[in-house]
Amino acid sequence: MHWLTRLLRGVNIGLYIFIFMSLLGGSSQILSTLPSEAARRYTRPDEFDFVTWTVDALGIKIGQAALDSPYYLSDTSRHQLMVNYFRLIDSILKDENKLELFFTDPTIQDPEAASAPLRDSLNHLYAYQRQIGPLAESILQEQISATLTSMDLTSGGQAVPPVLFHMTPLPYDLIISPRNVIRQDAALSLIPDLTVDKQVSLENNVDRNLKVSSLVVPIGGIGTYPTMVERTTDLNWLSGTIAHEWTHNWLTWHPLGLNYDTTPQLRTMNETTADIVGGEIGQAMLKKYYPELVAEFISDPVSLPLSPAKADFNFNAEMHTTRVHVDELLAQGKITEAESYMDQRRLVFWNNGYPIRKLNQAYFAFYGAYADVPGGAAGEDPVGPAVRALRAHSKSLSDFLHTIGGMTSFMQLQEAISP
Repeated sequence: MHWLTRLLRGVNIGLYIFIFMSLLGGSSQILSTLPSEAARRYTRPDEFDFVTWTVDALGIKIGQAALDSPYYLSDTSRHQLMVNYFRLIDSILKDENKLELFFTDPTIQDPEAASAPLRDSLNHLYAYQRQIGPLAESILQEQISATLTSMDLTSGGQAVPPVLFHMTPLPYDLIISPRNVIRQDAALSLIPDLTVDKQVSLENNVDRNLKVSSLVVPIGGIGTYPTMVERTTDLNWLSGTIAHEWTHNWLTWHPLGLNYDTTPQLRTMNETTADIVGGEIGQAMLKKYYPELVAEFISDPVSLPLSPAKADFNFNAEMHTTRVHVDELLAQGKITEAESYMDQRRLVFWNNGYPIRKLNQAYFAFYGAYADVPGGAAGEDPVGPAVRALRAHSKSLSDFLHTIGGMTSFMQLQEAISP
């Protein structure tokens, strides 16, 4: 009957994917009624195709679930496969960086010819990734699921929804905020290979024609189903992001997640909760399964600053100071002064090793929602500290998630942490 169990697991996953695709479609219809839908006049040619991506990922995940491959491997074999997989991703990311240099180095006259051997090597690495990638993802899914069980975050011993993710080049998000206040009015997903010059051109068109503040930002994961996770060898980041996105999917079935876009406060509650839960689950998973690998794969070579960050420069504190002053200027109606100040502060960050391309209202609208640690882009927003206070007062991570998952307003959160 083992074949029947595998078949039922595949059907179960397919059902969850269908439900999440339906929710995604409904969400898009709601967004289309917003005034910010006008931005799609400029983004349509470069918008990401979620339906095609999800159908492809569905095929991979259902096929892997039917095979049930991880359970046929010993713990030693699974561990070694994961070591090989992370080293493979490390090689791919480094070679992709080298390839980009071929096309940016002005001294190379014929980058196509000069990079031919490297591109051939990359094609072999990509083929190997396609071969072992689905199995590696299945192993990580099983390990995260086991960690959820150990932390009392499952129903009947099963994660609901099942942990499903796919490592892939991620879309960019075009974030739109009003100029007179920091508030995310829209987030439109764009193709992963949108070049920097096209990003700048898009932002300029949207800003000029819609009189808003916009910014194209990279993202680390998306709570689709399966969830989308960026390729990386940073085990700490990867495990936390997989769990972060699973938390979003869990919240989708609860009042807090269903009200994600209702108010800016609820969005920050969602993101901060996912950061806290994802971080704790990820750390627990690493401690159990990969303690000796963390030192080897601790940072992603493509996400390091362009120049070494200065040790005496506190990024979080400086960004907090910047946000607070910007809020003060905007509250006084001094929009031009606020934007000039952000331009000046961007140079300060740049000179201290943090290559921020553009610092504006949209930047703070996006990054300010992730308030799992004090300071940073959230400024004096009271939502993040309230979420952290609830976690500190909760008996367990499970208790925290179930409590905040049932909330539909910031007022409920404030009442929950009141003496």
